[in-house]
Parts: sequence; C-alpha cells; structure tokens
Amino acid sequence: MPQTSDSLIQVDGLKKYFPIRKGLFSRIQGNVKAVDGVSFSIKKGETLGLVGESGCGKTTAGRSLLRLIEPTDGSIKFEGRELMDMDRQELREMRKEMQIIFQDPYGSLNPRMTVGGMLSEALKLHNIVPKDKIQDRVAELLDTVGLSPRHARRYPHEFSGGQRQRIGIARALSVEPKFIVCDEPVSALDVSIQAQIINLLQDLQKEFGLTYLFIAHDLSVVEHICDRVAVMYLGKIVELADADDIYNNPLHPYTKALLSAIPVADPGHKKERVVLEGDVPSPANTPSGCYFHPRCPVARDECSDVDQFLEELKPEHWAACMYARQDENVGEAA
Repeated sequence: MPQTSDSLIQVDGLKKYFPIRKGLFSRIQGNVKAVDGVSFSIKKGETLGLVGESGCGKTTAGRSLLRLIEPTDGSIKFEGRELMDMDRQELREMRKEMQIIFQDPYGSLNPRMTVGGMLSEALKLHNIVPKDKIQDRVAELLDTVGLSPRHARRYPHEFSGGQRQRIGIARALSVEPKFIVCDEPVSALDVSIQAQIINLLQDLQKEFGLTYLFIAHDLSVVEHICDRVAVMYLGKIVELADADDIYNNPLHPYTKALLSAIPVADPGHKKERVVLEGDVPSPANTPSGCYFHPRCPVARDECSDVDQFLEELKPEHWAACMYARQDENVGEAA
C-alpha cells in the first residue's frame, strides 16, 4: 500500500503470532495468528476505523502498533521513523507522541492512586511541565475533558463509567501526543454516554490536531466518527476505503454482512440481512486460500485455493476478494 507525504503512521506487513506450546519441554507446536500481515496508513488529523467481529485481531493490532505487545514481524513507521528498530529508551521517548485509550476505563486506572496522582505521574515521567506547574496542568486537563479540578483528589471507584473514561482520555492527553489508539473506548458505556464521549473525542481532535486509530465493533459509532474504515477478519484486513464508500458501496462479502446487521431505527424499513453460517475459524488453524471462504455466501471453488490480498479495485478503495475483483471488472467491461 503506497505511503503518502501526509501519512503520520505507516504499517506494512504487521504480524503478531502467539506460539502454542505443548509437551513436557513446552515445544512450539504451532501459532495463533492474531494479526497476519496487516498494512495500512493513517494521515495526519485523520480517524481510521478498525472494525470486525470479536476475536478478529483488532485490539492486538492496535497494541502491537504501539509495541505494547511486541510484534512478530512487520514495519511500523511514525513520521518516517521505524519503531521496530527502537530500543527501550527510544521507545520511551516515543510514548509522548503515541498514546492509547483502553476499553475498560476502570481496569486501566490504578485504584490506589487519586486521579491527580495518576495525571501527575505522567507529567513527571516525561518532564512535560515544571514541577511547580504540575497541579495547574492537572486541573487544566480535567477541565479539558469535562471534569472539575476538585476531582483530582478522588479515587477511580468514586466515578461513573463515563467519568472514568474521561479520566483515561485526560491521561492520554497529558503527554501531548499526536496519535491516539482508541481501543473500543465507548463499548462499555451506556448509549447516552457513548455519544458524549464520541463528541468529546471529536472536539479534542479539532482542538489539538490529533490523529486516531478507532477500534470498534459497533459500525454505527464508526460511521459517525471515522474518515476511513478498515475491515478485519481473522487477522487480516479484507477491505479499506473512505467511510462513505464502505457504507454505501461495500465490495467484500464480509463487509456487506456486517453492514446488514446494523439495526435501523425505523419499524417500517425492511432491510435484507446477510446471515453468515458457521463459526469464525480458529486463528490457530486458518483455512487455506481466502480465510473467509468457509462462511462466504458467494464463495467459489478457487476461493479455497488462492490467497487473497488487498487490491485497489476503485480509487482509494481496497478489497481482498476474488468475487469483488471479477465483479468490478465485469462492471467496467459493461
């Protein structure tokens, strides 16, 4: 996938395999292919959505990108700098540029520290502001995410789920990053609170020029916040395009099935549902050829034999599907 001059993040062939060990000597008998050759780029100021069913590798991809989980293989470039070649000290310096907002706001906060203590810790670690200005900066961060400066004296258990997620966002913002991985930041929240957090993330992006990788399984949320969308299935990206193109003209059968499952708030609206048969194959025993072919409603015999790779079937619209490729060619010939 080509890199553009305005790309902040460039990921090429990212893999994360977890070894399967068996026997008395714990010998490696195979691998769980959680992320299996993922490539994409994210432009400065853009929000790229990463979607798919539970267990498809979205979260592993996001954490591998930040090297919170060490990737097995691949290239990760941030502003042209290769993260895979960095040692611990260099990576620590890079943490100021790249942050993460976790799915579980309570599990990601230290229950023994006050909110002010957690935010101060990040400021001290990276020398963001002088020591005599730390408390002022903490108050400013809390105000930025819609909380009161007096909340700095409280502990995580004293807050609601939405407030805890705001604290998580404040912690990510404390080191003044350019890029944030949002790992399903609203999936654990009530619907009304989800809208508030999404609006907050959008406001912060405009104010600070942030770039997001937004990981989610709720496609209606992704449609609201993302500029482009990458669809993952069993560790691979099967479609990547502008959000409007994905929602209005999906090319991959898996993407069509996901979109057909989005509920419509209109009792009179009839929507054709694409029901996928069978279960998602195990990433420890992936199918031959196209990974999706055992569940694909339009699979052909050759789909089980030929590996599929992302190809640009339309301008800036990529898909990894023999059916979609041939369908596009037929349309062009007509």
